[in-house]
Amino acid sequence: MSEINKNDLPQLQWFPGHMKKAQRLIEENLKLVDIVIEVLDARIPLSSQNPMLKEILKNEKPKLLALCKSDLADKNATQNYISKFKEENIIAVPIDAAHGAGIKNLISAAKSLAEEKTHKLTKHGAKPRSARAMIIGIPNVGKSSLINALAGINHTKIENRPGVTRAKQWIKIDNGLDLLDTPGILWPKFEDPEVAMKLAWTYAISDDIHDLEILVCKLLETLAKKYPLGLIERFKLDENLTQDGFELLEIIGRKRGCIRKGNVVDSEKAQRIILNEFRSGKLGRVTLD
Repeated sequence: MSEINKNDLPQLQWFPGHMKKAQRLIEENLKLVDIVIEVLDARIPLSSQNPMLKEILKNEKPKLLALCKSDLADKNATQNYISKFKEENIIAVPIDAAHGAGIKNLISAAKSLAEEKTHKLTKHGAKPRSARAMIIGIPNVGKSSLINALAGINHTKIENRPGVTRAKQWIKIDNGLDLLDTPGILWPKFEDPEVAMKLAWTYAISDDIHDLEILVCKLLETLAKKYPLGLIERFKLDENLTQDGFELLEIIGRKRGCIRKGNVVDSEKAQRIILNEFRSGKLGRVTLD
C-alpha cells in the first residue's frame, strides 16, 4: 500500500461549547494580569500554538513561552526553536515538569518580563505585589503538570484527557508570582490537516475524531523518515526499514503478538500500543515540527 497523501487527511472542525466559554474567560481576565505564559508542546512548538490567541491577546501583554515535555523532544531541535523565538524577541524556556527542569528559569523570566508593569504600579503609589501571569495553551500540552511544578504542590487535578480543566483558578507561587490558570482552548477549524494530525498524535485532540488507523500509519511513516532508530530499537525491526505506514503497522503488530484467530494482525490493538508508546516517549525523543 502506498504512503498516505496529505490530501487523504480530513479537515477538522472542532469547537465544543466549553472551548468557546474558555475563550471568553481569557478575554475577560486579561486585564487582571501583567504577562501571558503560553504553554507549548516541545515536540510540536509550532503546531501547538493557537492562532486564535494572537487575535485575543492583540499584543497587549508581554508573552513568554514554556516549551513543556522537552524531555520527550529532540534536544537539538528544541535549542533551534529557542533561538528562532529569540530572533522574534520572544523568550522560550524548555520545561521538564516531571523532574523540575526549567522551572526556576521560567519563574525568573516571568518576573523579569512583568517588572515594567509592577514597577509602574508602585511608582504611582500602589502597594507592591507579586507579578501576575495568565497561563494559556491548548489541551494536554502539560499545563497542569507545569503549574504543579511551579507551585510545588498538587494544586490542579491532572488528567491525561484533552480539555479537562474547565474553570479559571488563581495559584499563589512562593517566588513572588501569582498564576491565573485557564482551560485549554483549541481553535474552530484546522486549515492544515497535518497540524491536526500532530495534535492528535500528542493527544491534544481526541483520537475519536480521526480514523485511528490512518493516524497511526501516518505517525509510523513520519517516524520512519525522521527518527527511524527509535522504531528499530523499540520494536526490534530490520535496519532496512520500510517507510510504508501500513506495512510497519502489520510488522509491529506481529512483533508484539497482536494476532487474532486465523493469524490475522489485531490492528486496533497494535495501533493503541504504538500510540501509547510514542506518547510516553518510548520511541525516543522526537520533534515533529
